[in-house]
Amino acid sequence: MTCDFLSCAAPGVRVLQPYQPGKPESELRREYGLTDIVKLASNENPLGPSPRALTAVRDALSGLARYPDGNGFELKSALSAKLGLSMAMLTLGNGSNDVLELVARAFLTPEHEAVFSEHAFAVYPIVTQAIGATARVAKAYPADHAMPHGHDPAAMLALINDRTRVVSIANPNNPTGTWLKTAELEAFLASVPEQVIVVIDEAYGEYVGPEADCPNALRWIDRFPNLIVTRTFSKAYGLAGLRVGYAVSHPQVADLLNRVRQPFNVNSLALVAAAAALDDVDHLERSRALNQAGMKQLLDACRQWPLRWLPSVGNFLCVDVGRPGREVFLELLKRGVIVRPVDNYGLPHYLRISIGTAAENARCIAALSDVLKG
Repeated sequence: MTCDFLSCAAPGVRVLQPYQPGKPESELRREYGLTDIVKLASNENPLGPSPRALTAVRDALSGLARYPDGNGFELKSALSAKLGLSMAMLTLGNGSNDVLELVARAFLTPEHEAVFSEHAFAVYPIVTQAIGATARVAKAYPADHAMPHGHDPAAMLALINDRTRVVSIANPNNPTGTWLKTAELEAFLASVPEQVIVVIDEAYGEYVGPEADCPNALRWIDRFPNLIVTRTFSKAYGLAGLRVGYAVSHPQVADLLNRVRQPFNVNSLALVAAAAALDDVDHLERSRALNQAGMKQLLDACRQWPLRWLPSVGNFLCVDVGRPGREVFLELLKRGVIVRPVDNYGLPHYLRISIGTAAENARCIAALSDVLKG
């Protein structure tokens, strides 16, 4: 090869590190020859999709030769009714990751800056760097704080300046599971200059119970025109394989996001499945109940080992294994259990364990006990 294509790439892309997904089961089968595998690495719903969503997908299969509705009218109508908000405030995405990229494309340039916290979701730095904007990373709370390694709103505010255009906060955060409570998040929003877009990423919001005081940011959407709330159908709704998410924002902001949105960015099956899943309240409640029971199962095991963990209101638990987490991750792979090392998030001694079924959780607990003893 005579051409150095790396030198031809945009400056931000040249040094960009791709997103690291959870290890797929198929890869573990190839590498270790295992067939009995438990995957607790990607925060997926162990109950799978809603039966109503599956029926809607089957009914839509005959229409695959047609392009999807590029505006997503039926799903937007369902979301509008569910949330009590105007359809003009909605932007659909190929997962909420897609929406996060739309925000970057609409509001960031190489002349601007984006602010997010240490240990924040990996997509925030990826989309910032791909655009060529400057990332400003705020220090998280220390390990001895009541919300260890959680977002520090004061530290984020201190980084906002005239070049700042986007601030991103996952609430609750992935991979830590930590969250900003109602009063501190509301105070933060009130302190951010109105020309700065604030993205509240609520990918795990459906799992949050009222006792956590982790707010639904949609309550502030009319009060703060610079607020964007993003959500997904990949987690509690069990549609990760179809890739569908959405943003709620001021109509003018939604209009800008839709200008940079690719045509037909959400496929036909995802559109009908998501609309059907919204109506299946029973399935969502079963998913929440299973998650609550599974969280208790993992916490009980952590107390017995004993191991420290980070507070979490998501469908996962970030556990300090007291040694390099990647080493423990590799040992668990040999036992057919896939979890997620988070050294790439600046947490080298932690593993993120997704909540599975009771049997899957028990299998993970037994395997981890074996590794810790060994």
